[in-house]
Amino acid sequence: MSKPIYQLVDELPTGGPTVMALRALDFVIPGQWDNLVGFDNTIRTVTGETDPALVKQIGNRAVALFNDKSEGYQRALWLYQTVTGASAALGAATLAGKAISGVPFLGVLGNLAPKPEKAQSIDLAVKLVTEVVAFCQINGIPGDSVGDFLASLGDYSGESLMRMTALVCFDGLIPLGPTFADKALSFVQGSSPSDLEHNQTFKGVQELIPGNDSSGKLGFIKESFGSTKGWMNNFVSAKNLTPEKVIDNLEKFVEISKDKAQYVGPFLDVFCKYYEHTGVQTLARRLVERAVAEI
Repeated sequence: MSKPIYQLVDELPTGGPTVMALRALDFVIPGQWDNLVGFDNTIRTVTGETDPALVKQIGNRAVALFNDKSEGYQRALWLYQTVTGASAALGAATLAGKAISGVPFLGVLGNLAPKPEKAQSIDLAVKLVTEVVAFCQINGIPGDSVGDFLASLGDYSGESLMRMTALVCFDGLIPLGPTFADKALSFVQGSSPSDLEHNQTFKGVQELIPGNDSSGKLGFIKESFGSTKGWMNNFVSAKNLTPEKVIDNLEKFVEISKDKAQYVGPFLDVFCKYYEHTGVQTLARRLVERAVAEI
């Protein structure tokens, strides 16, 4: 890995587009997400410990666990980082060379085009499968354990629940509409292995998706998305979510032009690194919890 886990946690942003976009989703899961930043701060917050020596001991054990390649923590981080980079790749060339400061919604929206619904549907499905596989890596269970993942969704909280909320809102509702889960499943079921192979997000993370080839991996994606569709539909219904509500709340935190609302999805792909941000927070929390249990 390019950076140690403690450095990644220390360098998490406290502001900017990602944090502001996630704060805009507090209306969906009020008080669930705290932007926990800093490795020592995470240890103190998660454990309640204040003794510097014990905090250091917990931190050292957490770092050792992360560095152990027989564990799945590094692979989970790779998934979070790779899916984030792949999602942003489509817009990166368009934005190259532009001076970007603050929250540049209006400055760049005109240069972004909404992705076709099929491509967006595959992106959504691949991101969902990335969550399944990362969950399995972190918990040391087989990567195709969809049932274990589904059982755990009811217990998701904090940054993990925020990541799923952002997936539903930013990659589902805004680009695909209120029936996004059914629409996406229909597109994915009608896709071929070739469609998958041409998808930037899939190409980034295919190495860790279960399946012997593209056809097998597509089968796993269909199974995972189909199994999780009910949870996503129930979540949207229970929270009474609509694309308009999500965009209205985004407006409170970032500059959005109503007449360019169709470009919000692509902008979020490029600038909102929610998967990596909350993924690092999830990893840090799980590492600290395990380190404390072992100490």
